[in-house]
Amino acid sequence: MPANALDPRPRDAQREGDENRIQEYLARFGAASPSPAPQPQIDQHDTDGVWSRIKFDLKPDDLVAYLDQYIVRQEEAKAVLATKICTHFNRAKYLSRLQNDDPSDGVGMIKNNILLIGPTGVGKTYMIKLIADKLGVPFVKADATKFSETGYVGGDVEDLIRDLVREAEDDIELAQFGIVYLDEVDKIAGTKGLLGPDVSRSGVQRALLKPMEETEVDLKVAHDPISQIQAIEQYRKTGRAERRLVNTRHILFIMSGAFGELAEVIRRRRNKAQLGFSSQMRAQLDDQAILHEVTGADLVEFGFETEFVGRLPVTVVLDKLEADDLHQILRNPNNPVIISKKRDFAAYGIELRFEDEALRKLAEEAATLGTGARALVSVCERVCLPFERHLPSSDVRRLVITPECVDNPGQELQIVLGAPHEQEPRFEAAGQFERAQLMHMIDRRQAMYAQRLQSPLTPARMALIADEFHRVGLSMERAFRNVLDRLDQVRDFALGFSQKYGITISFSEDARVAILAGAAAEGVAVDEYLKRLSTILEPGLKLARDRTGVDAYELPRQAIFDTDAYLRQVFEEHFSQTLGAKN
Repeated sequence: MPANALDPRPRDAQREGDENRIQEYLARFGAASPSPAPQPQIDQHDTDGVWSRIKFDLKPDDLVAYLDQYIVRQEEAKAVLATKICTHFNRAKYLSRLQNDDPSDGVGMIKNNILLIGPTGVGKTYMIKLIADKLGVPFVKADATKFSETGYVGGDVEDLIRDLVREAEDDIELAQFGIVYLDEVDKIAGTKGLLGPDVSRSGVQRALLKPMEETEVDLKVAHDPISQIQAIEQYRKTGRAERRLVNTRHILFIMSGAFGELAEVIRRRRNKAQLGFSSQMRAQLDDQAILHEVTGADLVEFGFETEFVGRLPVTVVLDKLEADDLHQILRNPNNPVIISKKRDFAAYGIELRFEDEALRKLAEEAATLGTGARALVSVCERVCLPFERHLPSSDVRRLVITPECVDNPGQELQIVLGAPHEQEPRFEAAGQFERAQLMHMIDRRQAMYAQRLQSPLTPARMALIADEFHRVGLSMERAFRNVLDRLDQVRDFALGFSQKYGITISFSEDARVAILAGAAAEGVAVDEYLKRLSTILEPGLKLARDRTGVDAYELPRQAIFDTDAYLRQVFEEHFSQTLGAKN
């Protein structure tokens, strides 16, 4: 342990600098008298409060279905995380709406703080980021080794709560429902064999105890000049000092780490409990399998304080990813590794595709590196870098990564530069494969949007979502929502047209798809496209109503792209029916 690890850092020089900055601030603004003018306040009549901003209405199955679109394997982890996180926020929502002043409300409440155990590159951080993004709550990630017990060298754990407020754009109420994620928490476990407690590490655990349960954190930091200046500014405006506190009651803490030596701790405990042949057989379990038998006592033996383990009631073990798992990750249209490389090449006007066998070779190479999904970035860069360097200076605008590219990228680069058109058949075939994978994923996501979908997605609508995903480079979630929002715009336009002109219109399925496709092709917003369409439809349909007496129309695709031809057809059908009736 470094000699100065336990010595409080002298702050005299820092304080002197802080005081100088505060004096400069007072010299500029301190002369102004406190203003009695009322200050803006949060709307106290908002009955939903913070929940109108979080909009949390997910059930565990909904969150599992969402994670399934991004995370390969880890079924147990997805199920446990989705269940406990949904329960945590639904319970917080329920308690906040009880609107009673029962002093016992919440006393003894146990938070669903979570401990994730698993090797690097299995998706721990990615999964938590996905969940926080889906919930719309502030999210802060930090390395546990960067913190120390308050008063010692290192960061203060309460800074995590202040960071949540910054992530919430200074919305304290929203920050009080955020997620704090601490990685490498296994590194703050106490070291065995020391004479006395390992103060530097156990001190961090003790500092986390109150925030993990419930405490109030003052946003003003005594040694932070910015906080002091903000307090002075508040006093200058209002004439009173105000303490800004954040309650951690509903802040969810999630910890994670690789816990490399934990398997041996579990193995020793099991060998003590059982003797004989069966225990010898059980001792042969690999580290990954044995981690699933972890108990709170094992974590204490590993080096954690009993109180710290008690505040992590939910433990989840994530599995190591094998080559087949890494292959499935690369095949997933949502995977950020391939999306990132496609965007890199798209920045030079080059469309990039991958053959499935090339993805398999990349996955097999990554599996040998032993760093899970993180290795996928390295192997993709190794293969793509020569092409990324030289193709922007060439006329090549389409590239497919083949197994040959993975085996010898330099040689394949020369072939592509010498005869770029020879890749065309394989490029088209790779595109068809990617499209099939994408359409399959879109079909699987229908259940997530059942409330908005009046009927199952048609192939044409699925194609719109696929085009949005490819054309703009959005996430699948955003592509789905964009298309559904635009279909809602078409429906609202038809209702507004009917109310404004007294002519009831609706659009056929082909017409709705044509409107979205037409707007995308022209690069304009759907509402702008519909406004232009209205100027064409309005006089034509009025004429049709006056001539035929018909005031309700279901507009087909032809009415969108050739309105004159459609109106002629309406007149011809009407007059042929009229003549037929007379005869």
